Amino acid sequence: QVQLVESGGGLVQPGGSLRLSCVASGSIFSIRVMGWYRQTPGKQRELVASITSGGTTTYADSVKGRFTISRDIAKSTVSLQMNSLKPEDTAVYYCNLKALRGVVWYEYWGQGTQVTVSS
Repeated sequence: QVQLVESGGGLVQPGGSLRLSCVASGSIFSIRVMGWYRQTPGKQRELVASITSGGTTTYADSVKGRFTISRDIAKSTVSLQMNSLKPEDTAVYYCNLKALRGVVWYEYWGQGTQVTVSS
């Protein structure tokens, strides 16, 4: 089993910055992708950013140029630096990990961390 523990959420004013971190522990194997999703009440969870084992990054259009995802393979961590935050970035942010064992994909989620952007 894999556990993901997020940290770094909180309240920030518009234009401010936050850094989210996620640490993976447990039976970690063949991690292929780590990333961040977010969800607001009544809406589907959406991809914010992801990074593959090869270092390829993907960002939602709404965060390009403002958010940066990074990963420390040795420490099994993924971070999301969020700059120039907007009220519409307010959401619960979830860490996500996808691993491959043979031909079977496994997906794990963190418990979520609240990010609130408000003056």
